[in-house]
Amino acid sequence: MNYIALSDFKKAWVFRHKDLPIAESDLDQIKPMTAQRAAVLWSTMVCREQDHPDFFTPNDWVGKEDNWEEVVDWEQAWEQGVGTLPEEICDYLKWEDNTTVYFCLSREHVIETQFGVFKRCWQNFMFLVDGSLLLGKKRDAAVQFLESGEAKLGLRPKEN
Repeated sequence: MNYIALSDFKKAWVFRHKDLPIAESDLDQIKPMTAQRAAVLWSTMVCREQDHPDFFTPNDWVGKEDNWEEVVDWEQAWEQGVGTLPEEICDYLKWEDNTTVYFCLSREHVIETQFGVFKRCWQNFMFLVDGSLLLGKKRDAAVQFLESGEAKLGLRPKEN
């Protein structure tokens, strides 16, 4: 089994926030991975050595400034209650709504969903921001969401 029930995910409260309701059809597509599956994806797409964004170094692709092209503000749109992911991020990614995406919190915590779901529910996901990464399946573009309210936009190298 690759996923755990959303109700068993210890941070699931962010998807049940009374001020940010999510349609049941979208909730059904928010799939936290098991710790084992998350670890495999993290090691493959994020980092083999570090377990959490707090520990990235310049030796990790995420820690190399050259891999990041642009920094945009996400927090202002979030505070204003903008219902969809900020346009600058969507324009940079250019992903279709059915693109499988991974919201990577740490080696043990990765959430899989579709980009369309992420765009609609992005405000809920932002409660989990702590250097978290948004990666697309078979996509090079990446976003790192920072607690400072900024998002770094860049490209994952072909080889981690």
